[in-house]
Amino acid sequence: MRVVLGCDHAGFHLKQLVAAHLRAKGFEVDDIGTFSDDPVDYPWFCATAARAVVSGAADRAIVLGGSGQGENIAANKVRGARAALCHDETTARLARLHNDANVLSLGARILGPDLTLAIVDVFFSTDFEGGRHVARLAEVADIETEEHDR
Repeated sequence: MRVVLGCDHAGFHLKQLVAAHLRAKGFEVDDIGTFSDDPVDYPWFCATAARAVVSGAADRAIVLGGSGQGENIAANKVRGARAALCHDETTARLARLHNDANVLSLGARILGPDLTLAIVDVFFSTDFEGGRHVARLAEVADIETEEHDR
């Protein structure tokens, strides 16, 4: 599986941990930065990661910041991205099961290392449930189209 990682300065150290964890599991990881804890704005990194997923250059993405909120918002501005801010294994599982989330957003100032890796593992091991959720995702896509056409 191909995964793109993007973060701001607050998410840098946690991103390094996540990247090593995914590589050890055999994932192909594309780290698009940032590459230090020097202050930087997050929107470009998050949108670029989401665009990689939507274009098919990656299967999924992870964006990281202090809270993960801004990163989640920026990733969700990309048409076709379904970013989910997850704070525990349950939210990660439901994001995949019900929403077919393709971008995981994490808050480095919220999560510890062990919980982060548990969330990542659940996110990547849970399949989309389909069924009644397919129609709901189509409705979300319709909203994206309506907003894009305004």
